[in-house]
Parts: sequence; structure tokens; C-alpha cells
Amino acid sequence: MKKETIQPARFLNGAVELPGDKSISHRYAMLAALAEGTSELRHFSAAADCHSTLSCMSALGAEVKVEKLREMGADIRGRDDNFAPLEIRGTKLTAIDYKMPMASAQVKSAVLLAGLFADGVTSITEPARTRDHTELALEEFGVNVEKNGQTIRVHGLARGNGSGKLTAKSLDVPGDLSSAVFFLAAASLFPDSNVLIHNVGLNPTRTAILDVFAEMGASIQMLGLKSSQGEIIGDLAVKGASLKGGVIGGARIPLVIDELPMLAALGPYTEQGIEIYDAAELRVKESDRISAVSENLRRMGAKVEERPDGLKVEGRHAGKLRGAEIAPRGDHRIAMAFAVAGLAAEGNTVIRDADCAAVSFPTFFAELNRLAER
Repeated sequence: MKKETIQPARFLNGAVELPGDKSISHRYAMLAALAEGTSELRHFSAAADCHSTLSCMSALGAEVKVEKLREMGADIRGRDDNFAPLEIRGTKLTAIDYKMPMASAQVKSAVLLAGLFADGVTSITEPARTRDHTELALEEFGVNVEKNGQTIRVHGLARGNGSGKLTAKSLDVPGDLSSAVFFLAAASLFPDSNVLIHNVGLNPTRTAILDVFAEMGASIQMLGLKSSQGEIIGDLAVKGASLKGGVIGGARIPLVIDELPMLAALGPYTEQGIEIYDAAELRVKESDRISAVSENLRRMGAKVEERPDGLKVEGRHAGKLRGAEIAPRGDHRIAMAFAVAGLAAEGNTVIRDADCAAVSFPTFFAELNRLAER
């Protein structure tokens, strides 16, 4: 089990290139496997997650949501009839009109992809807007996608989009905004920081986290914006700032769910602290992230109130954090969030099982140490 030691820093300075966006890499890999011809995917994510998807494609398998697909006639069996490992048998799928009970880009994507192979038109209605990488990728590979408000429709390939097939593409994967968040947070901790993050995917369904940072008082600029393959790409310039903190909940939660561990870990360095609610989904991620964040913040001396659907972290008035040994519970986002928190703590912070960061960002610790001036 590899450990990483994080030494306190004075500020961050320099430029960084991010891994390719995980969400987009997953989708491009699946659609490229279905397309006729050879697709070229440049800057494909180096994350272990995405290379697992490539392995699945080469083995003609995939990870699916069981109960969303059975309504379409899929024959899927699993442990306790609901959990992996899954047994999936080929069968004819039927188009459905599906109203999602809760916002989930993953469930939406599963239904839309299955709809490609169903008879008729499959529609899905979201209760709240989620990331739209799947819709954009489908259009890029030649699928007829119709959007009306929060309802998305796809035609089965057999007769819906004219060609009846996906077309191979040569595509560039933008940098992962969720990975950029750790450097935005780290640079914000120190008044003298100056960091430039290149080629970041800035899809409007993903940039709510930038709004949160702006409301907290962060100094972030978007530079050189351009559109590529339906996605918006640009650079992010971030300087040190005094963060106010704030309250995050309600409809905003699905838009920043992956970034909440980092925001919570910033809480002790903000004026007001951080309060998060309506985020019970965090308990069923790679780890129970509410519990993991609370435990590790307390190890560093923070004052934390853990709640069923979130937590409240006291601000800088509660005292300076001290270095500690962090148990990320095998969760990449917990490991990276507390590496950032450790930069501004008193004394060294040790991240146990640091290799788990490779799930999304294999070179994270090397990049963080390269930028940190000590």
C-alpha cells in the first residue's frame, strides 16, 4: 500500500495539463466500439476507470444499471437480482418513454444507449438537468438526437437516423474539469498562487462548480474558449484568494456531486465554513464520502458535524488544521482532496493507499508536488 507525504507549501505556481475527461472518454470508447470503421480518440483519459471501459469493450461486455433497462425488455440477472456480477442475455429491446425519478447522467446514458438498439423512439425526461456528454457524443457519431426541454429522444438505429449505423470518428477528448477542481482549490489556498490549467472541458452542464468557487470568492478566469465536437474547451487561470465558504444544497447538488469532497475539505480554510445538504448520494459512491470526509477532517483537527445527507464544517475561526495520516478508503477523490488540504496544514500529511488516485488521475501527486513551492 503506497503512501504519499504532503509537505506544507507556500504557494502554487506553473501550468498543468489534465487527464482526458473521464465522462467523455467512457462515452467515446463505447460509441467507437459500436461504430463502423476505426475511430481515433486523442487525449483519451489515462484513468484506470476508462481503461476498464476499454477492456469491457474488447470483451464485448459492459457495466449497466439493471432496473432501468429491464423495462425495455432486457434479460439481465444479478446477485440478489440487482447487483453485480451480472448475466446479460441478448434479446429484442422495446422503446420506452422513461421519466427519471431522480437526476442521474449515468442512468440517462444507459437508457439512451440501449435505445439505439430498440424498435421505435426512446425518450427520457430528467427532473433536473444533468451532464449532456452522451447526447453530444451520440450526435457526433451520427445519431439523430431530439431535445425538447428536459426530454431527450433517440431513434433506434434500424430505421431512425437514415443510415442505421454509427460512423467512426477522429476525436479529441478535453481535459477533465473534475480533476481541475483539485488545482483550483489548492491554488486558492495561498495568496501568491498563480496556476494555469490547459485545455479544460467547460461544458455548461459541468461548470456549476466554477460558479460555486466564484461565489466563495475564488479568482478564476476562463481563457481562449472554443467549441470542438459540441464541447466547449478553454484554459483556466487561478490565483490565490480569501475564500468565504458557503452553503450548498438543493438542485445544485447533482451538478457538483463529484466535487463535494474537495469543497468540504476546503471548509476549515474558509471564513464561514462549508455546509452541504441534500447530498445523501455521497454515501453510496466509491466510499461513504460523507463519513470519509468527516473522519479525515477530524483527524486534522477540524470541527465537523456529520449529517445523514451532508455535513457542516467550521471555518478558519475554529483553528488551523494540522497534518495527519489520512485514510481515503480506496476513494480517489478523498485521497486527492486531503492531499490539497494538507498543503496548508501545520506539519506533514500522509495519504495512505495513495495509488487509488489512479482511478481518475494517475499523475496527480507528481503534478501537485511539481506546482507546490516550498
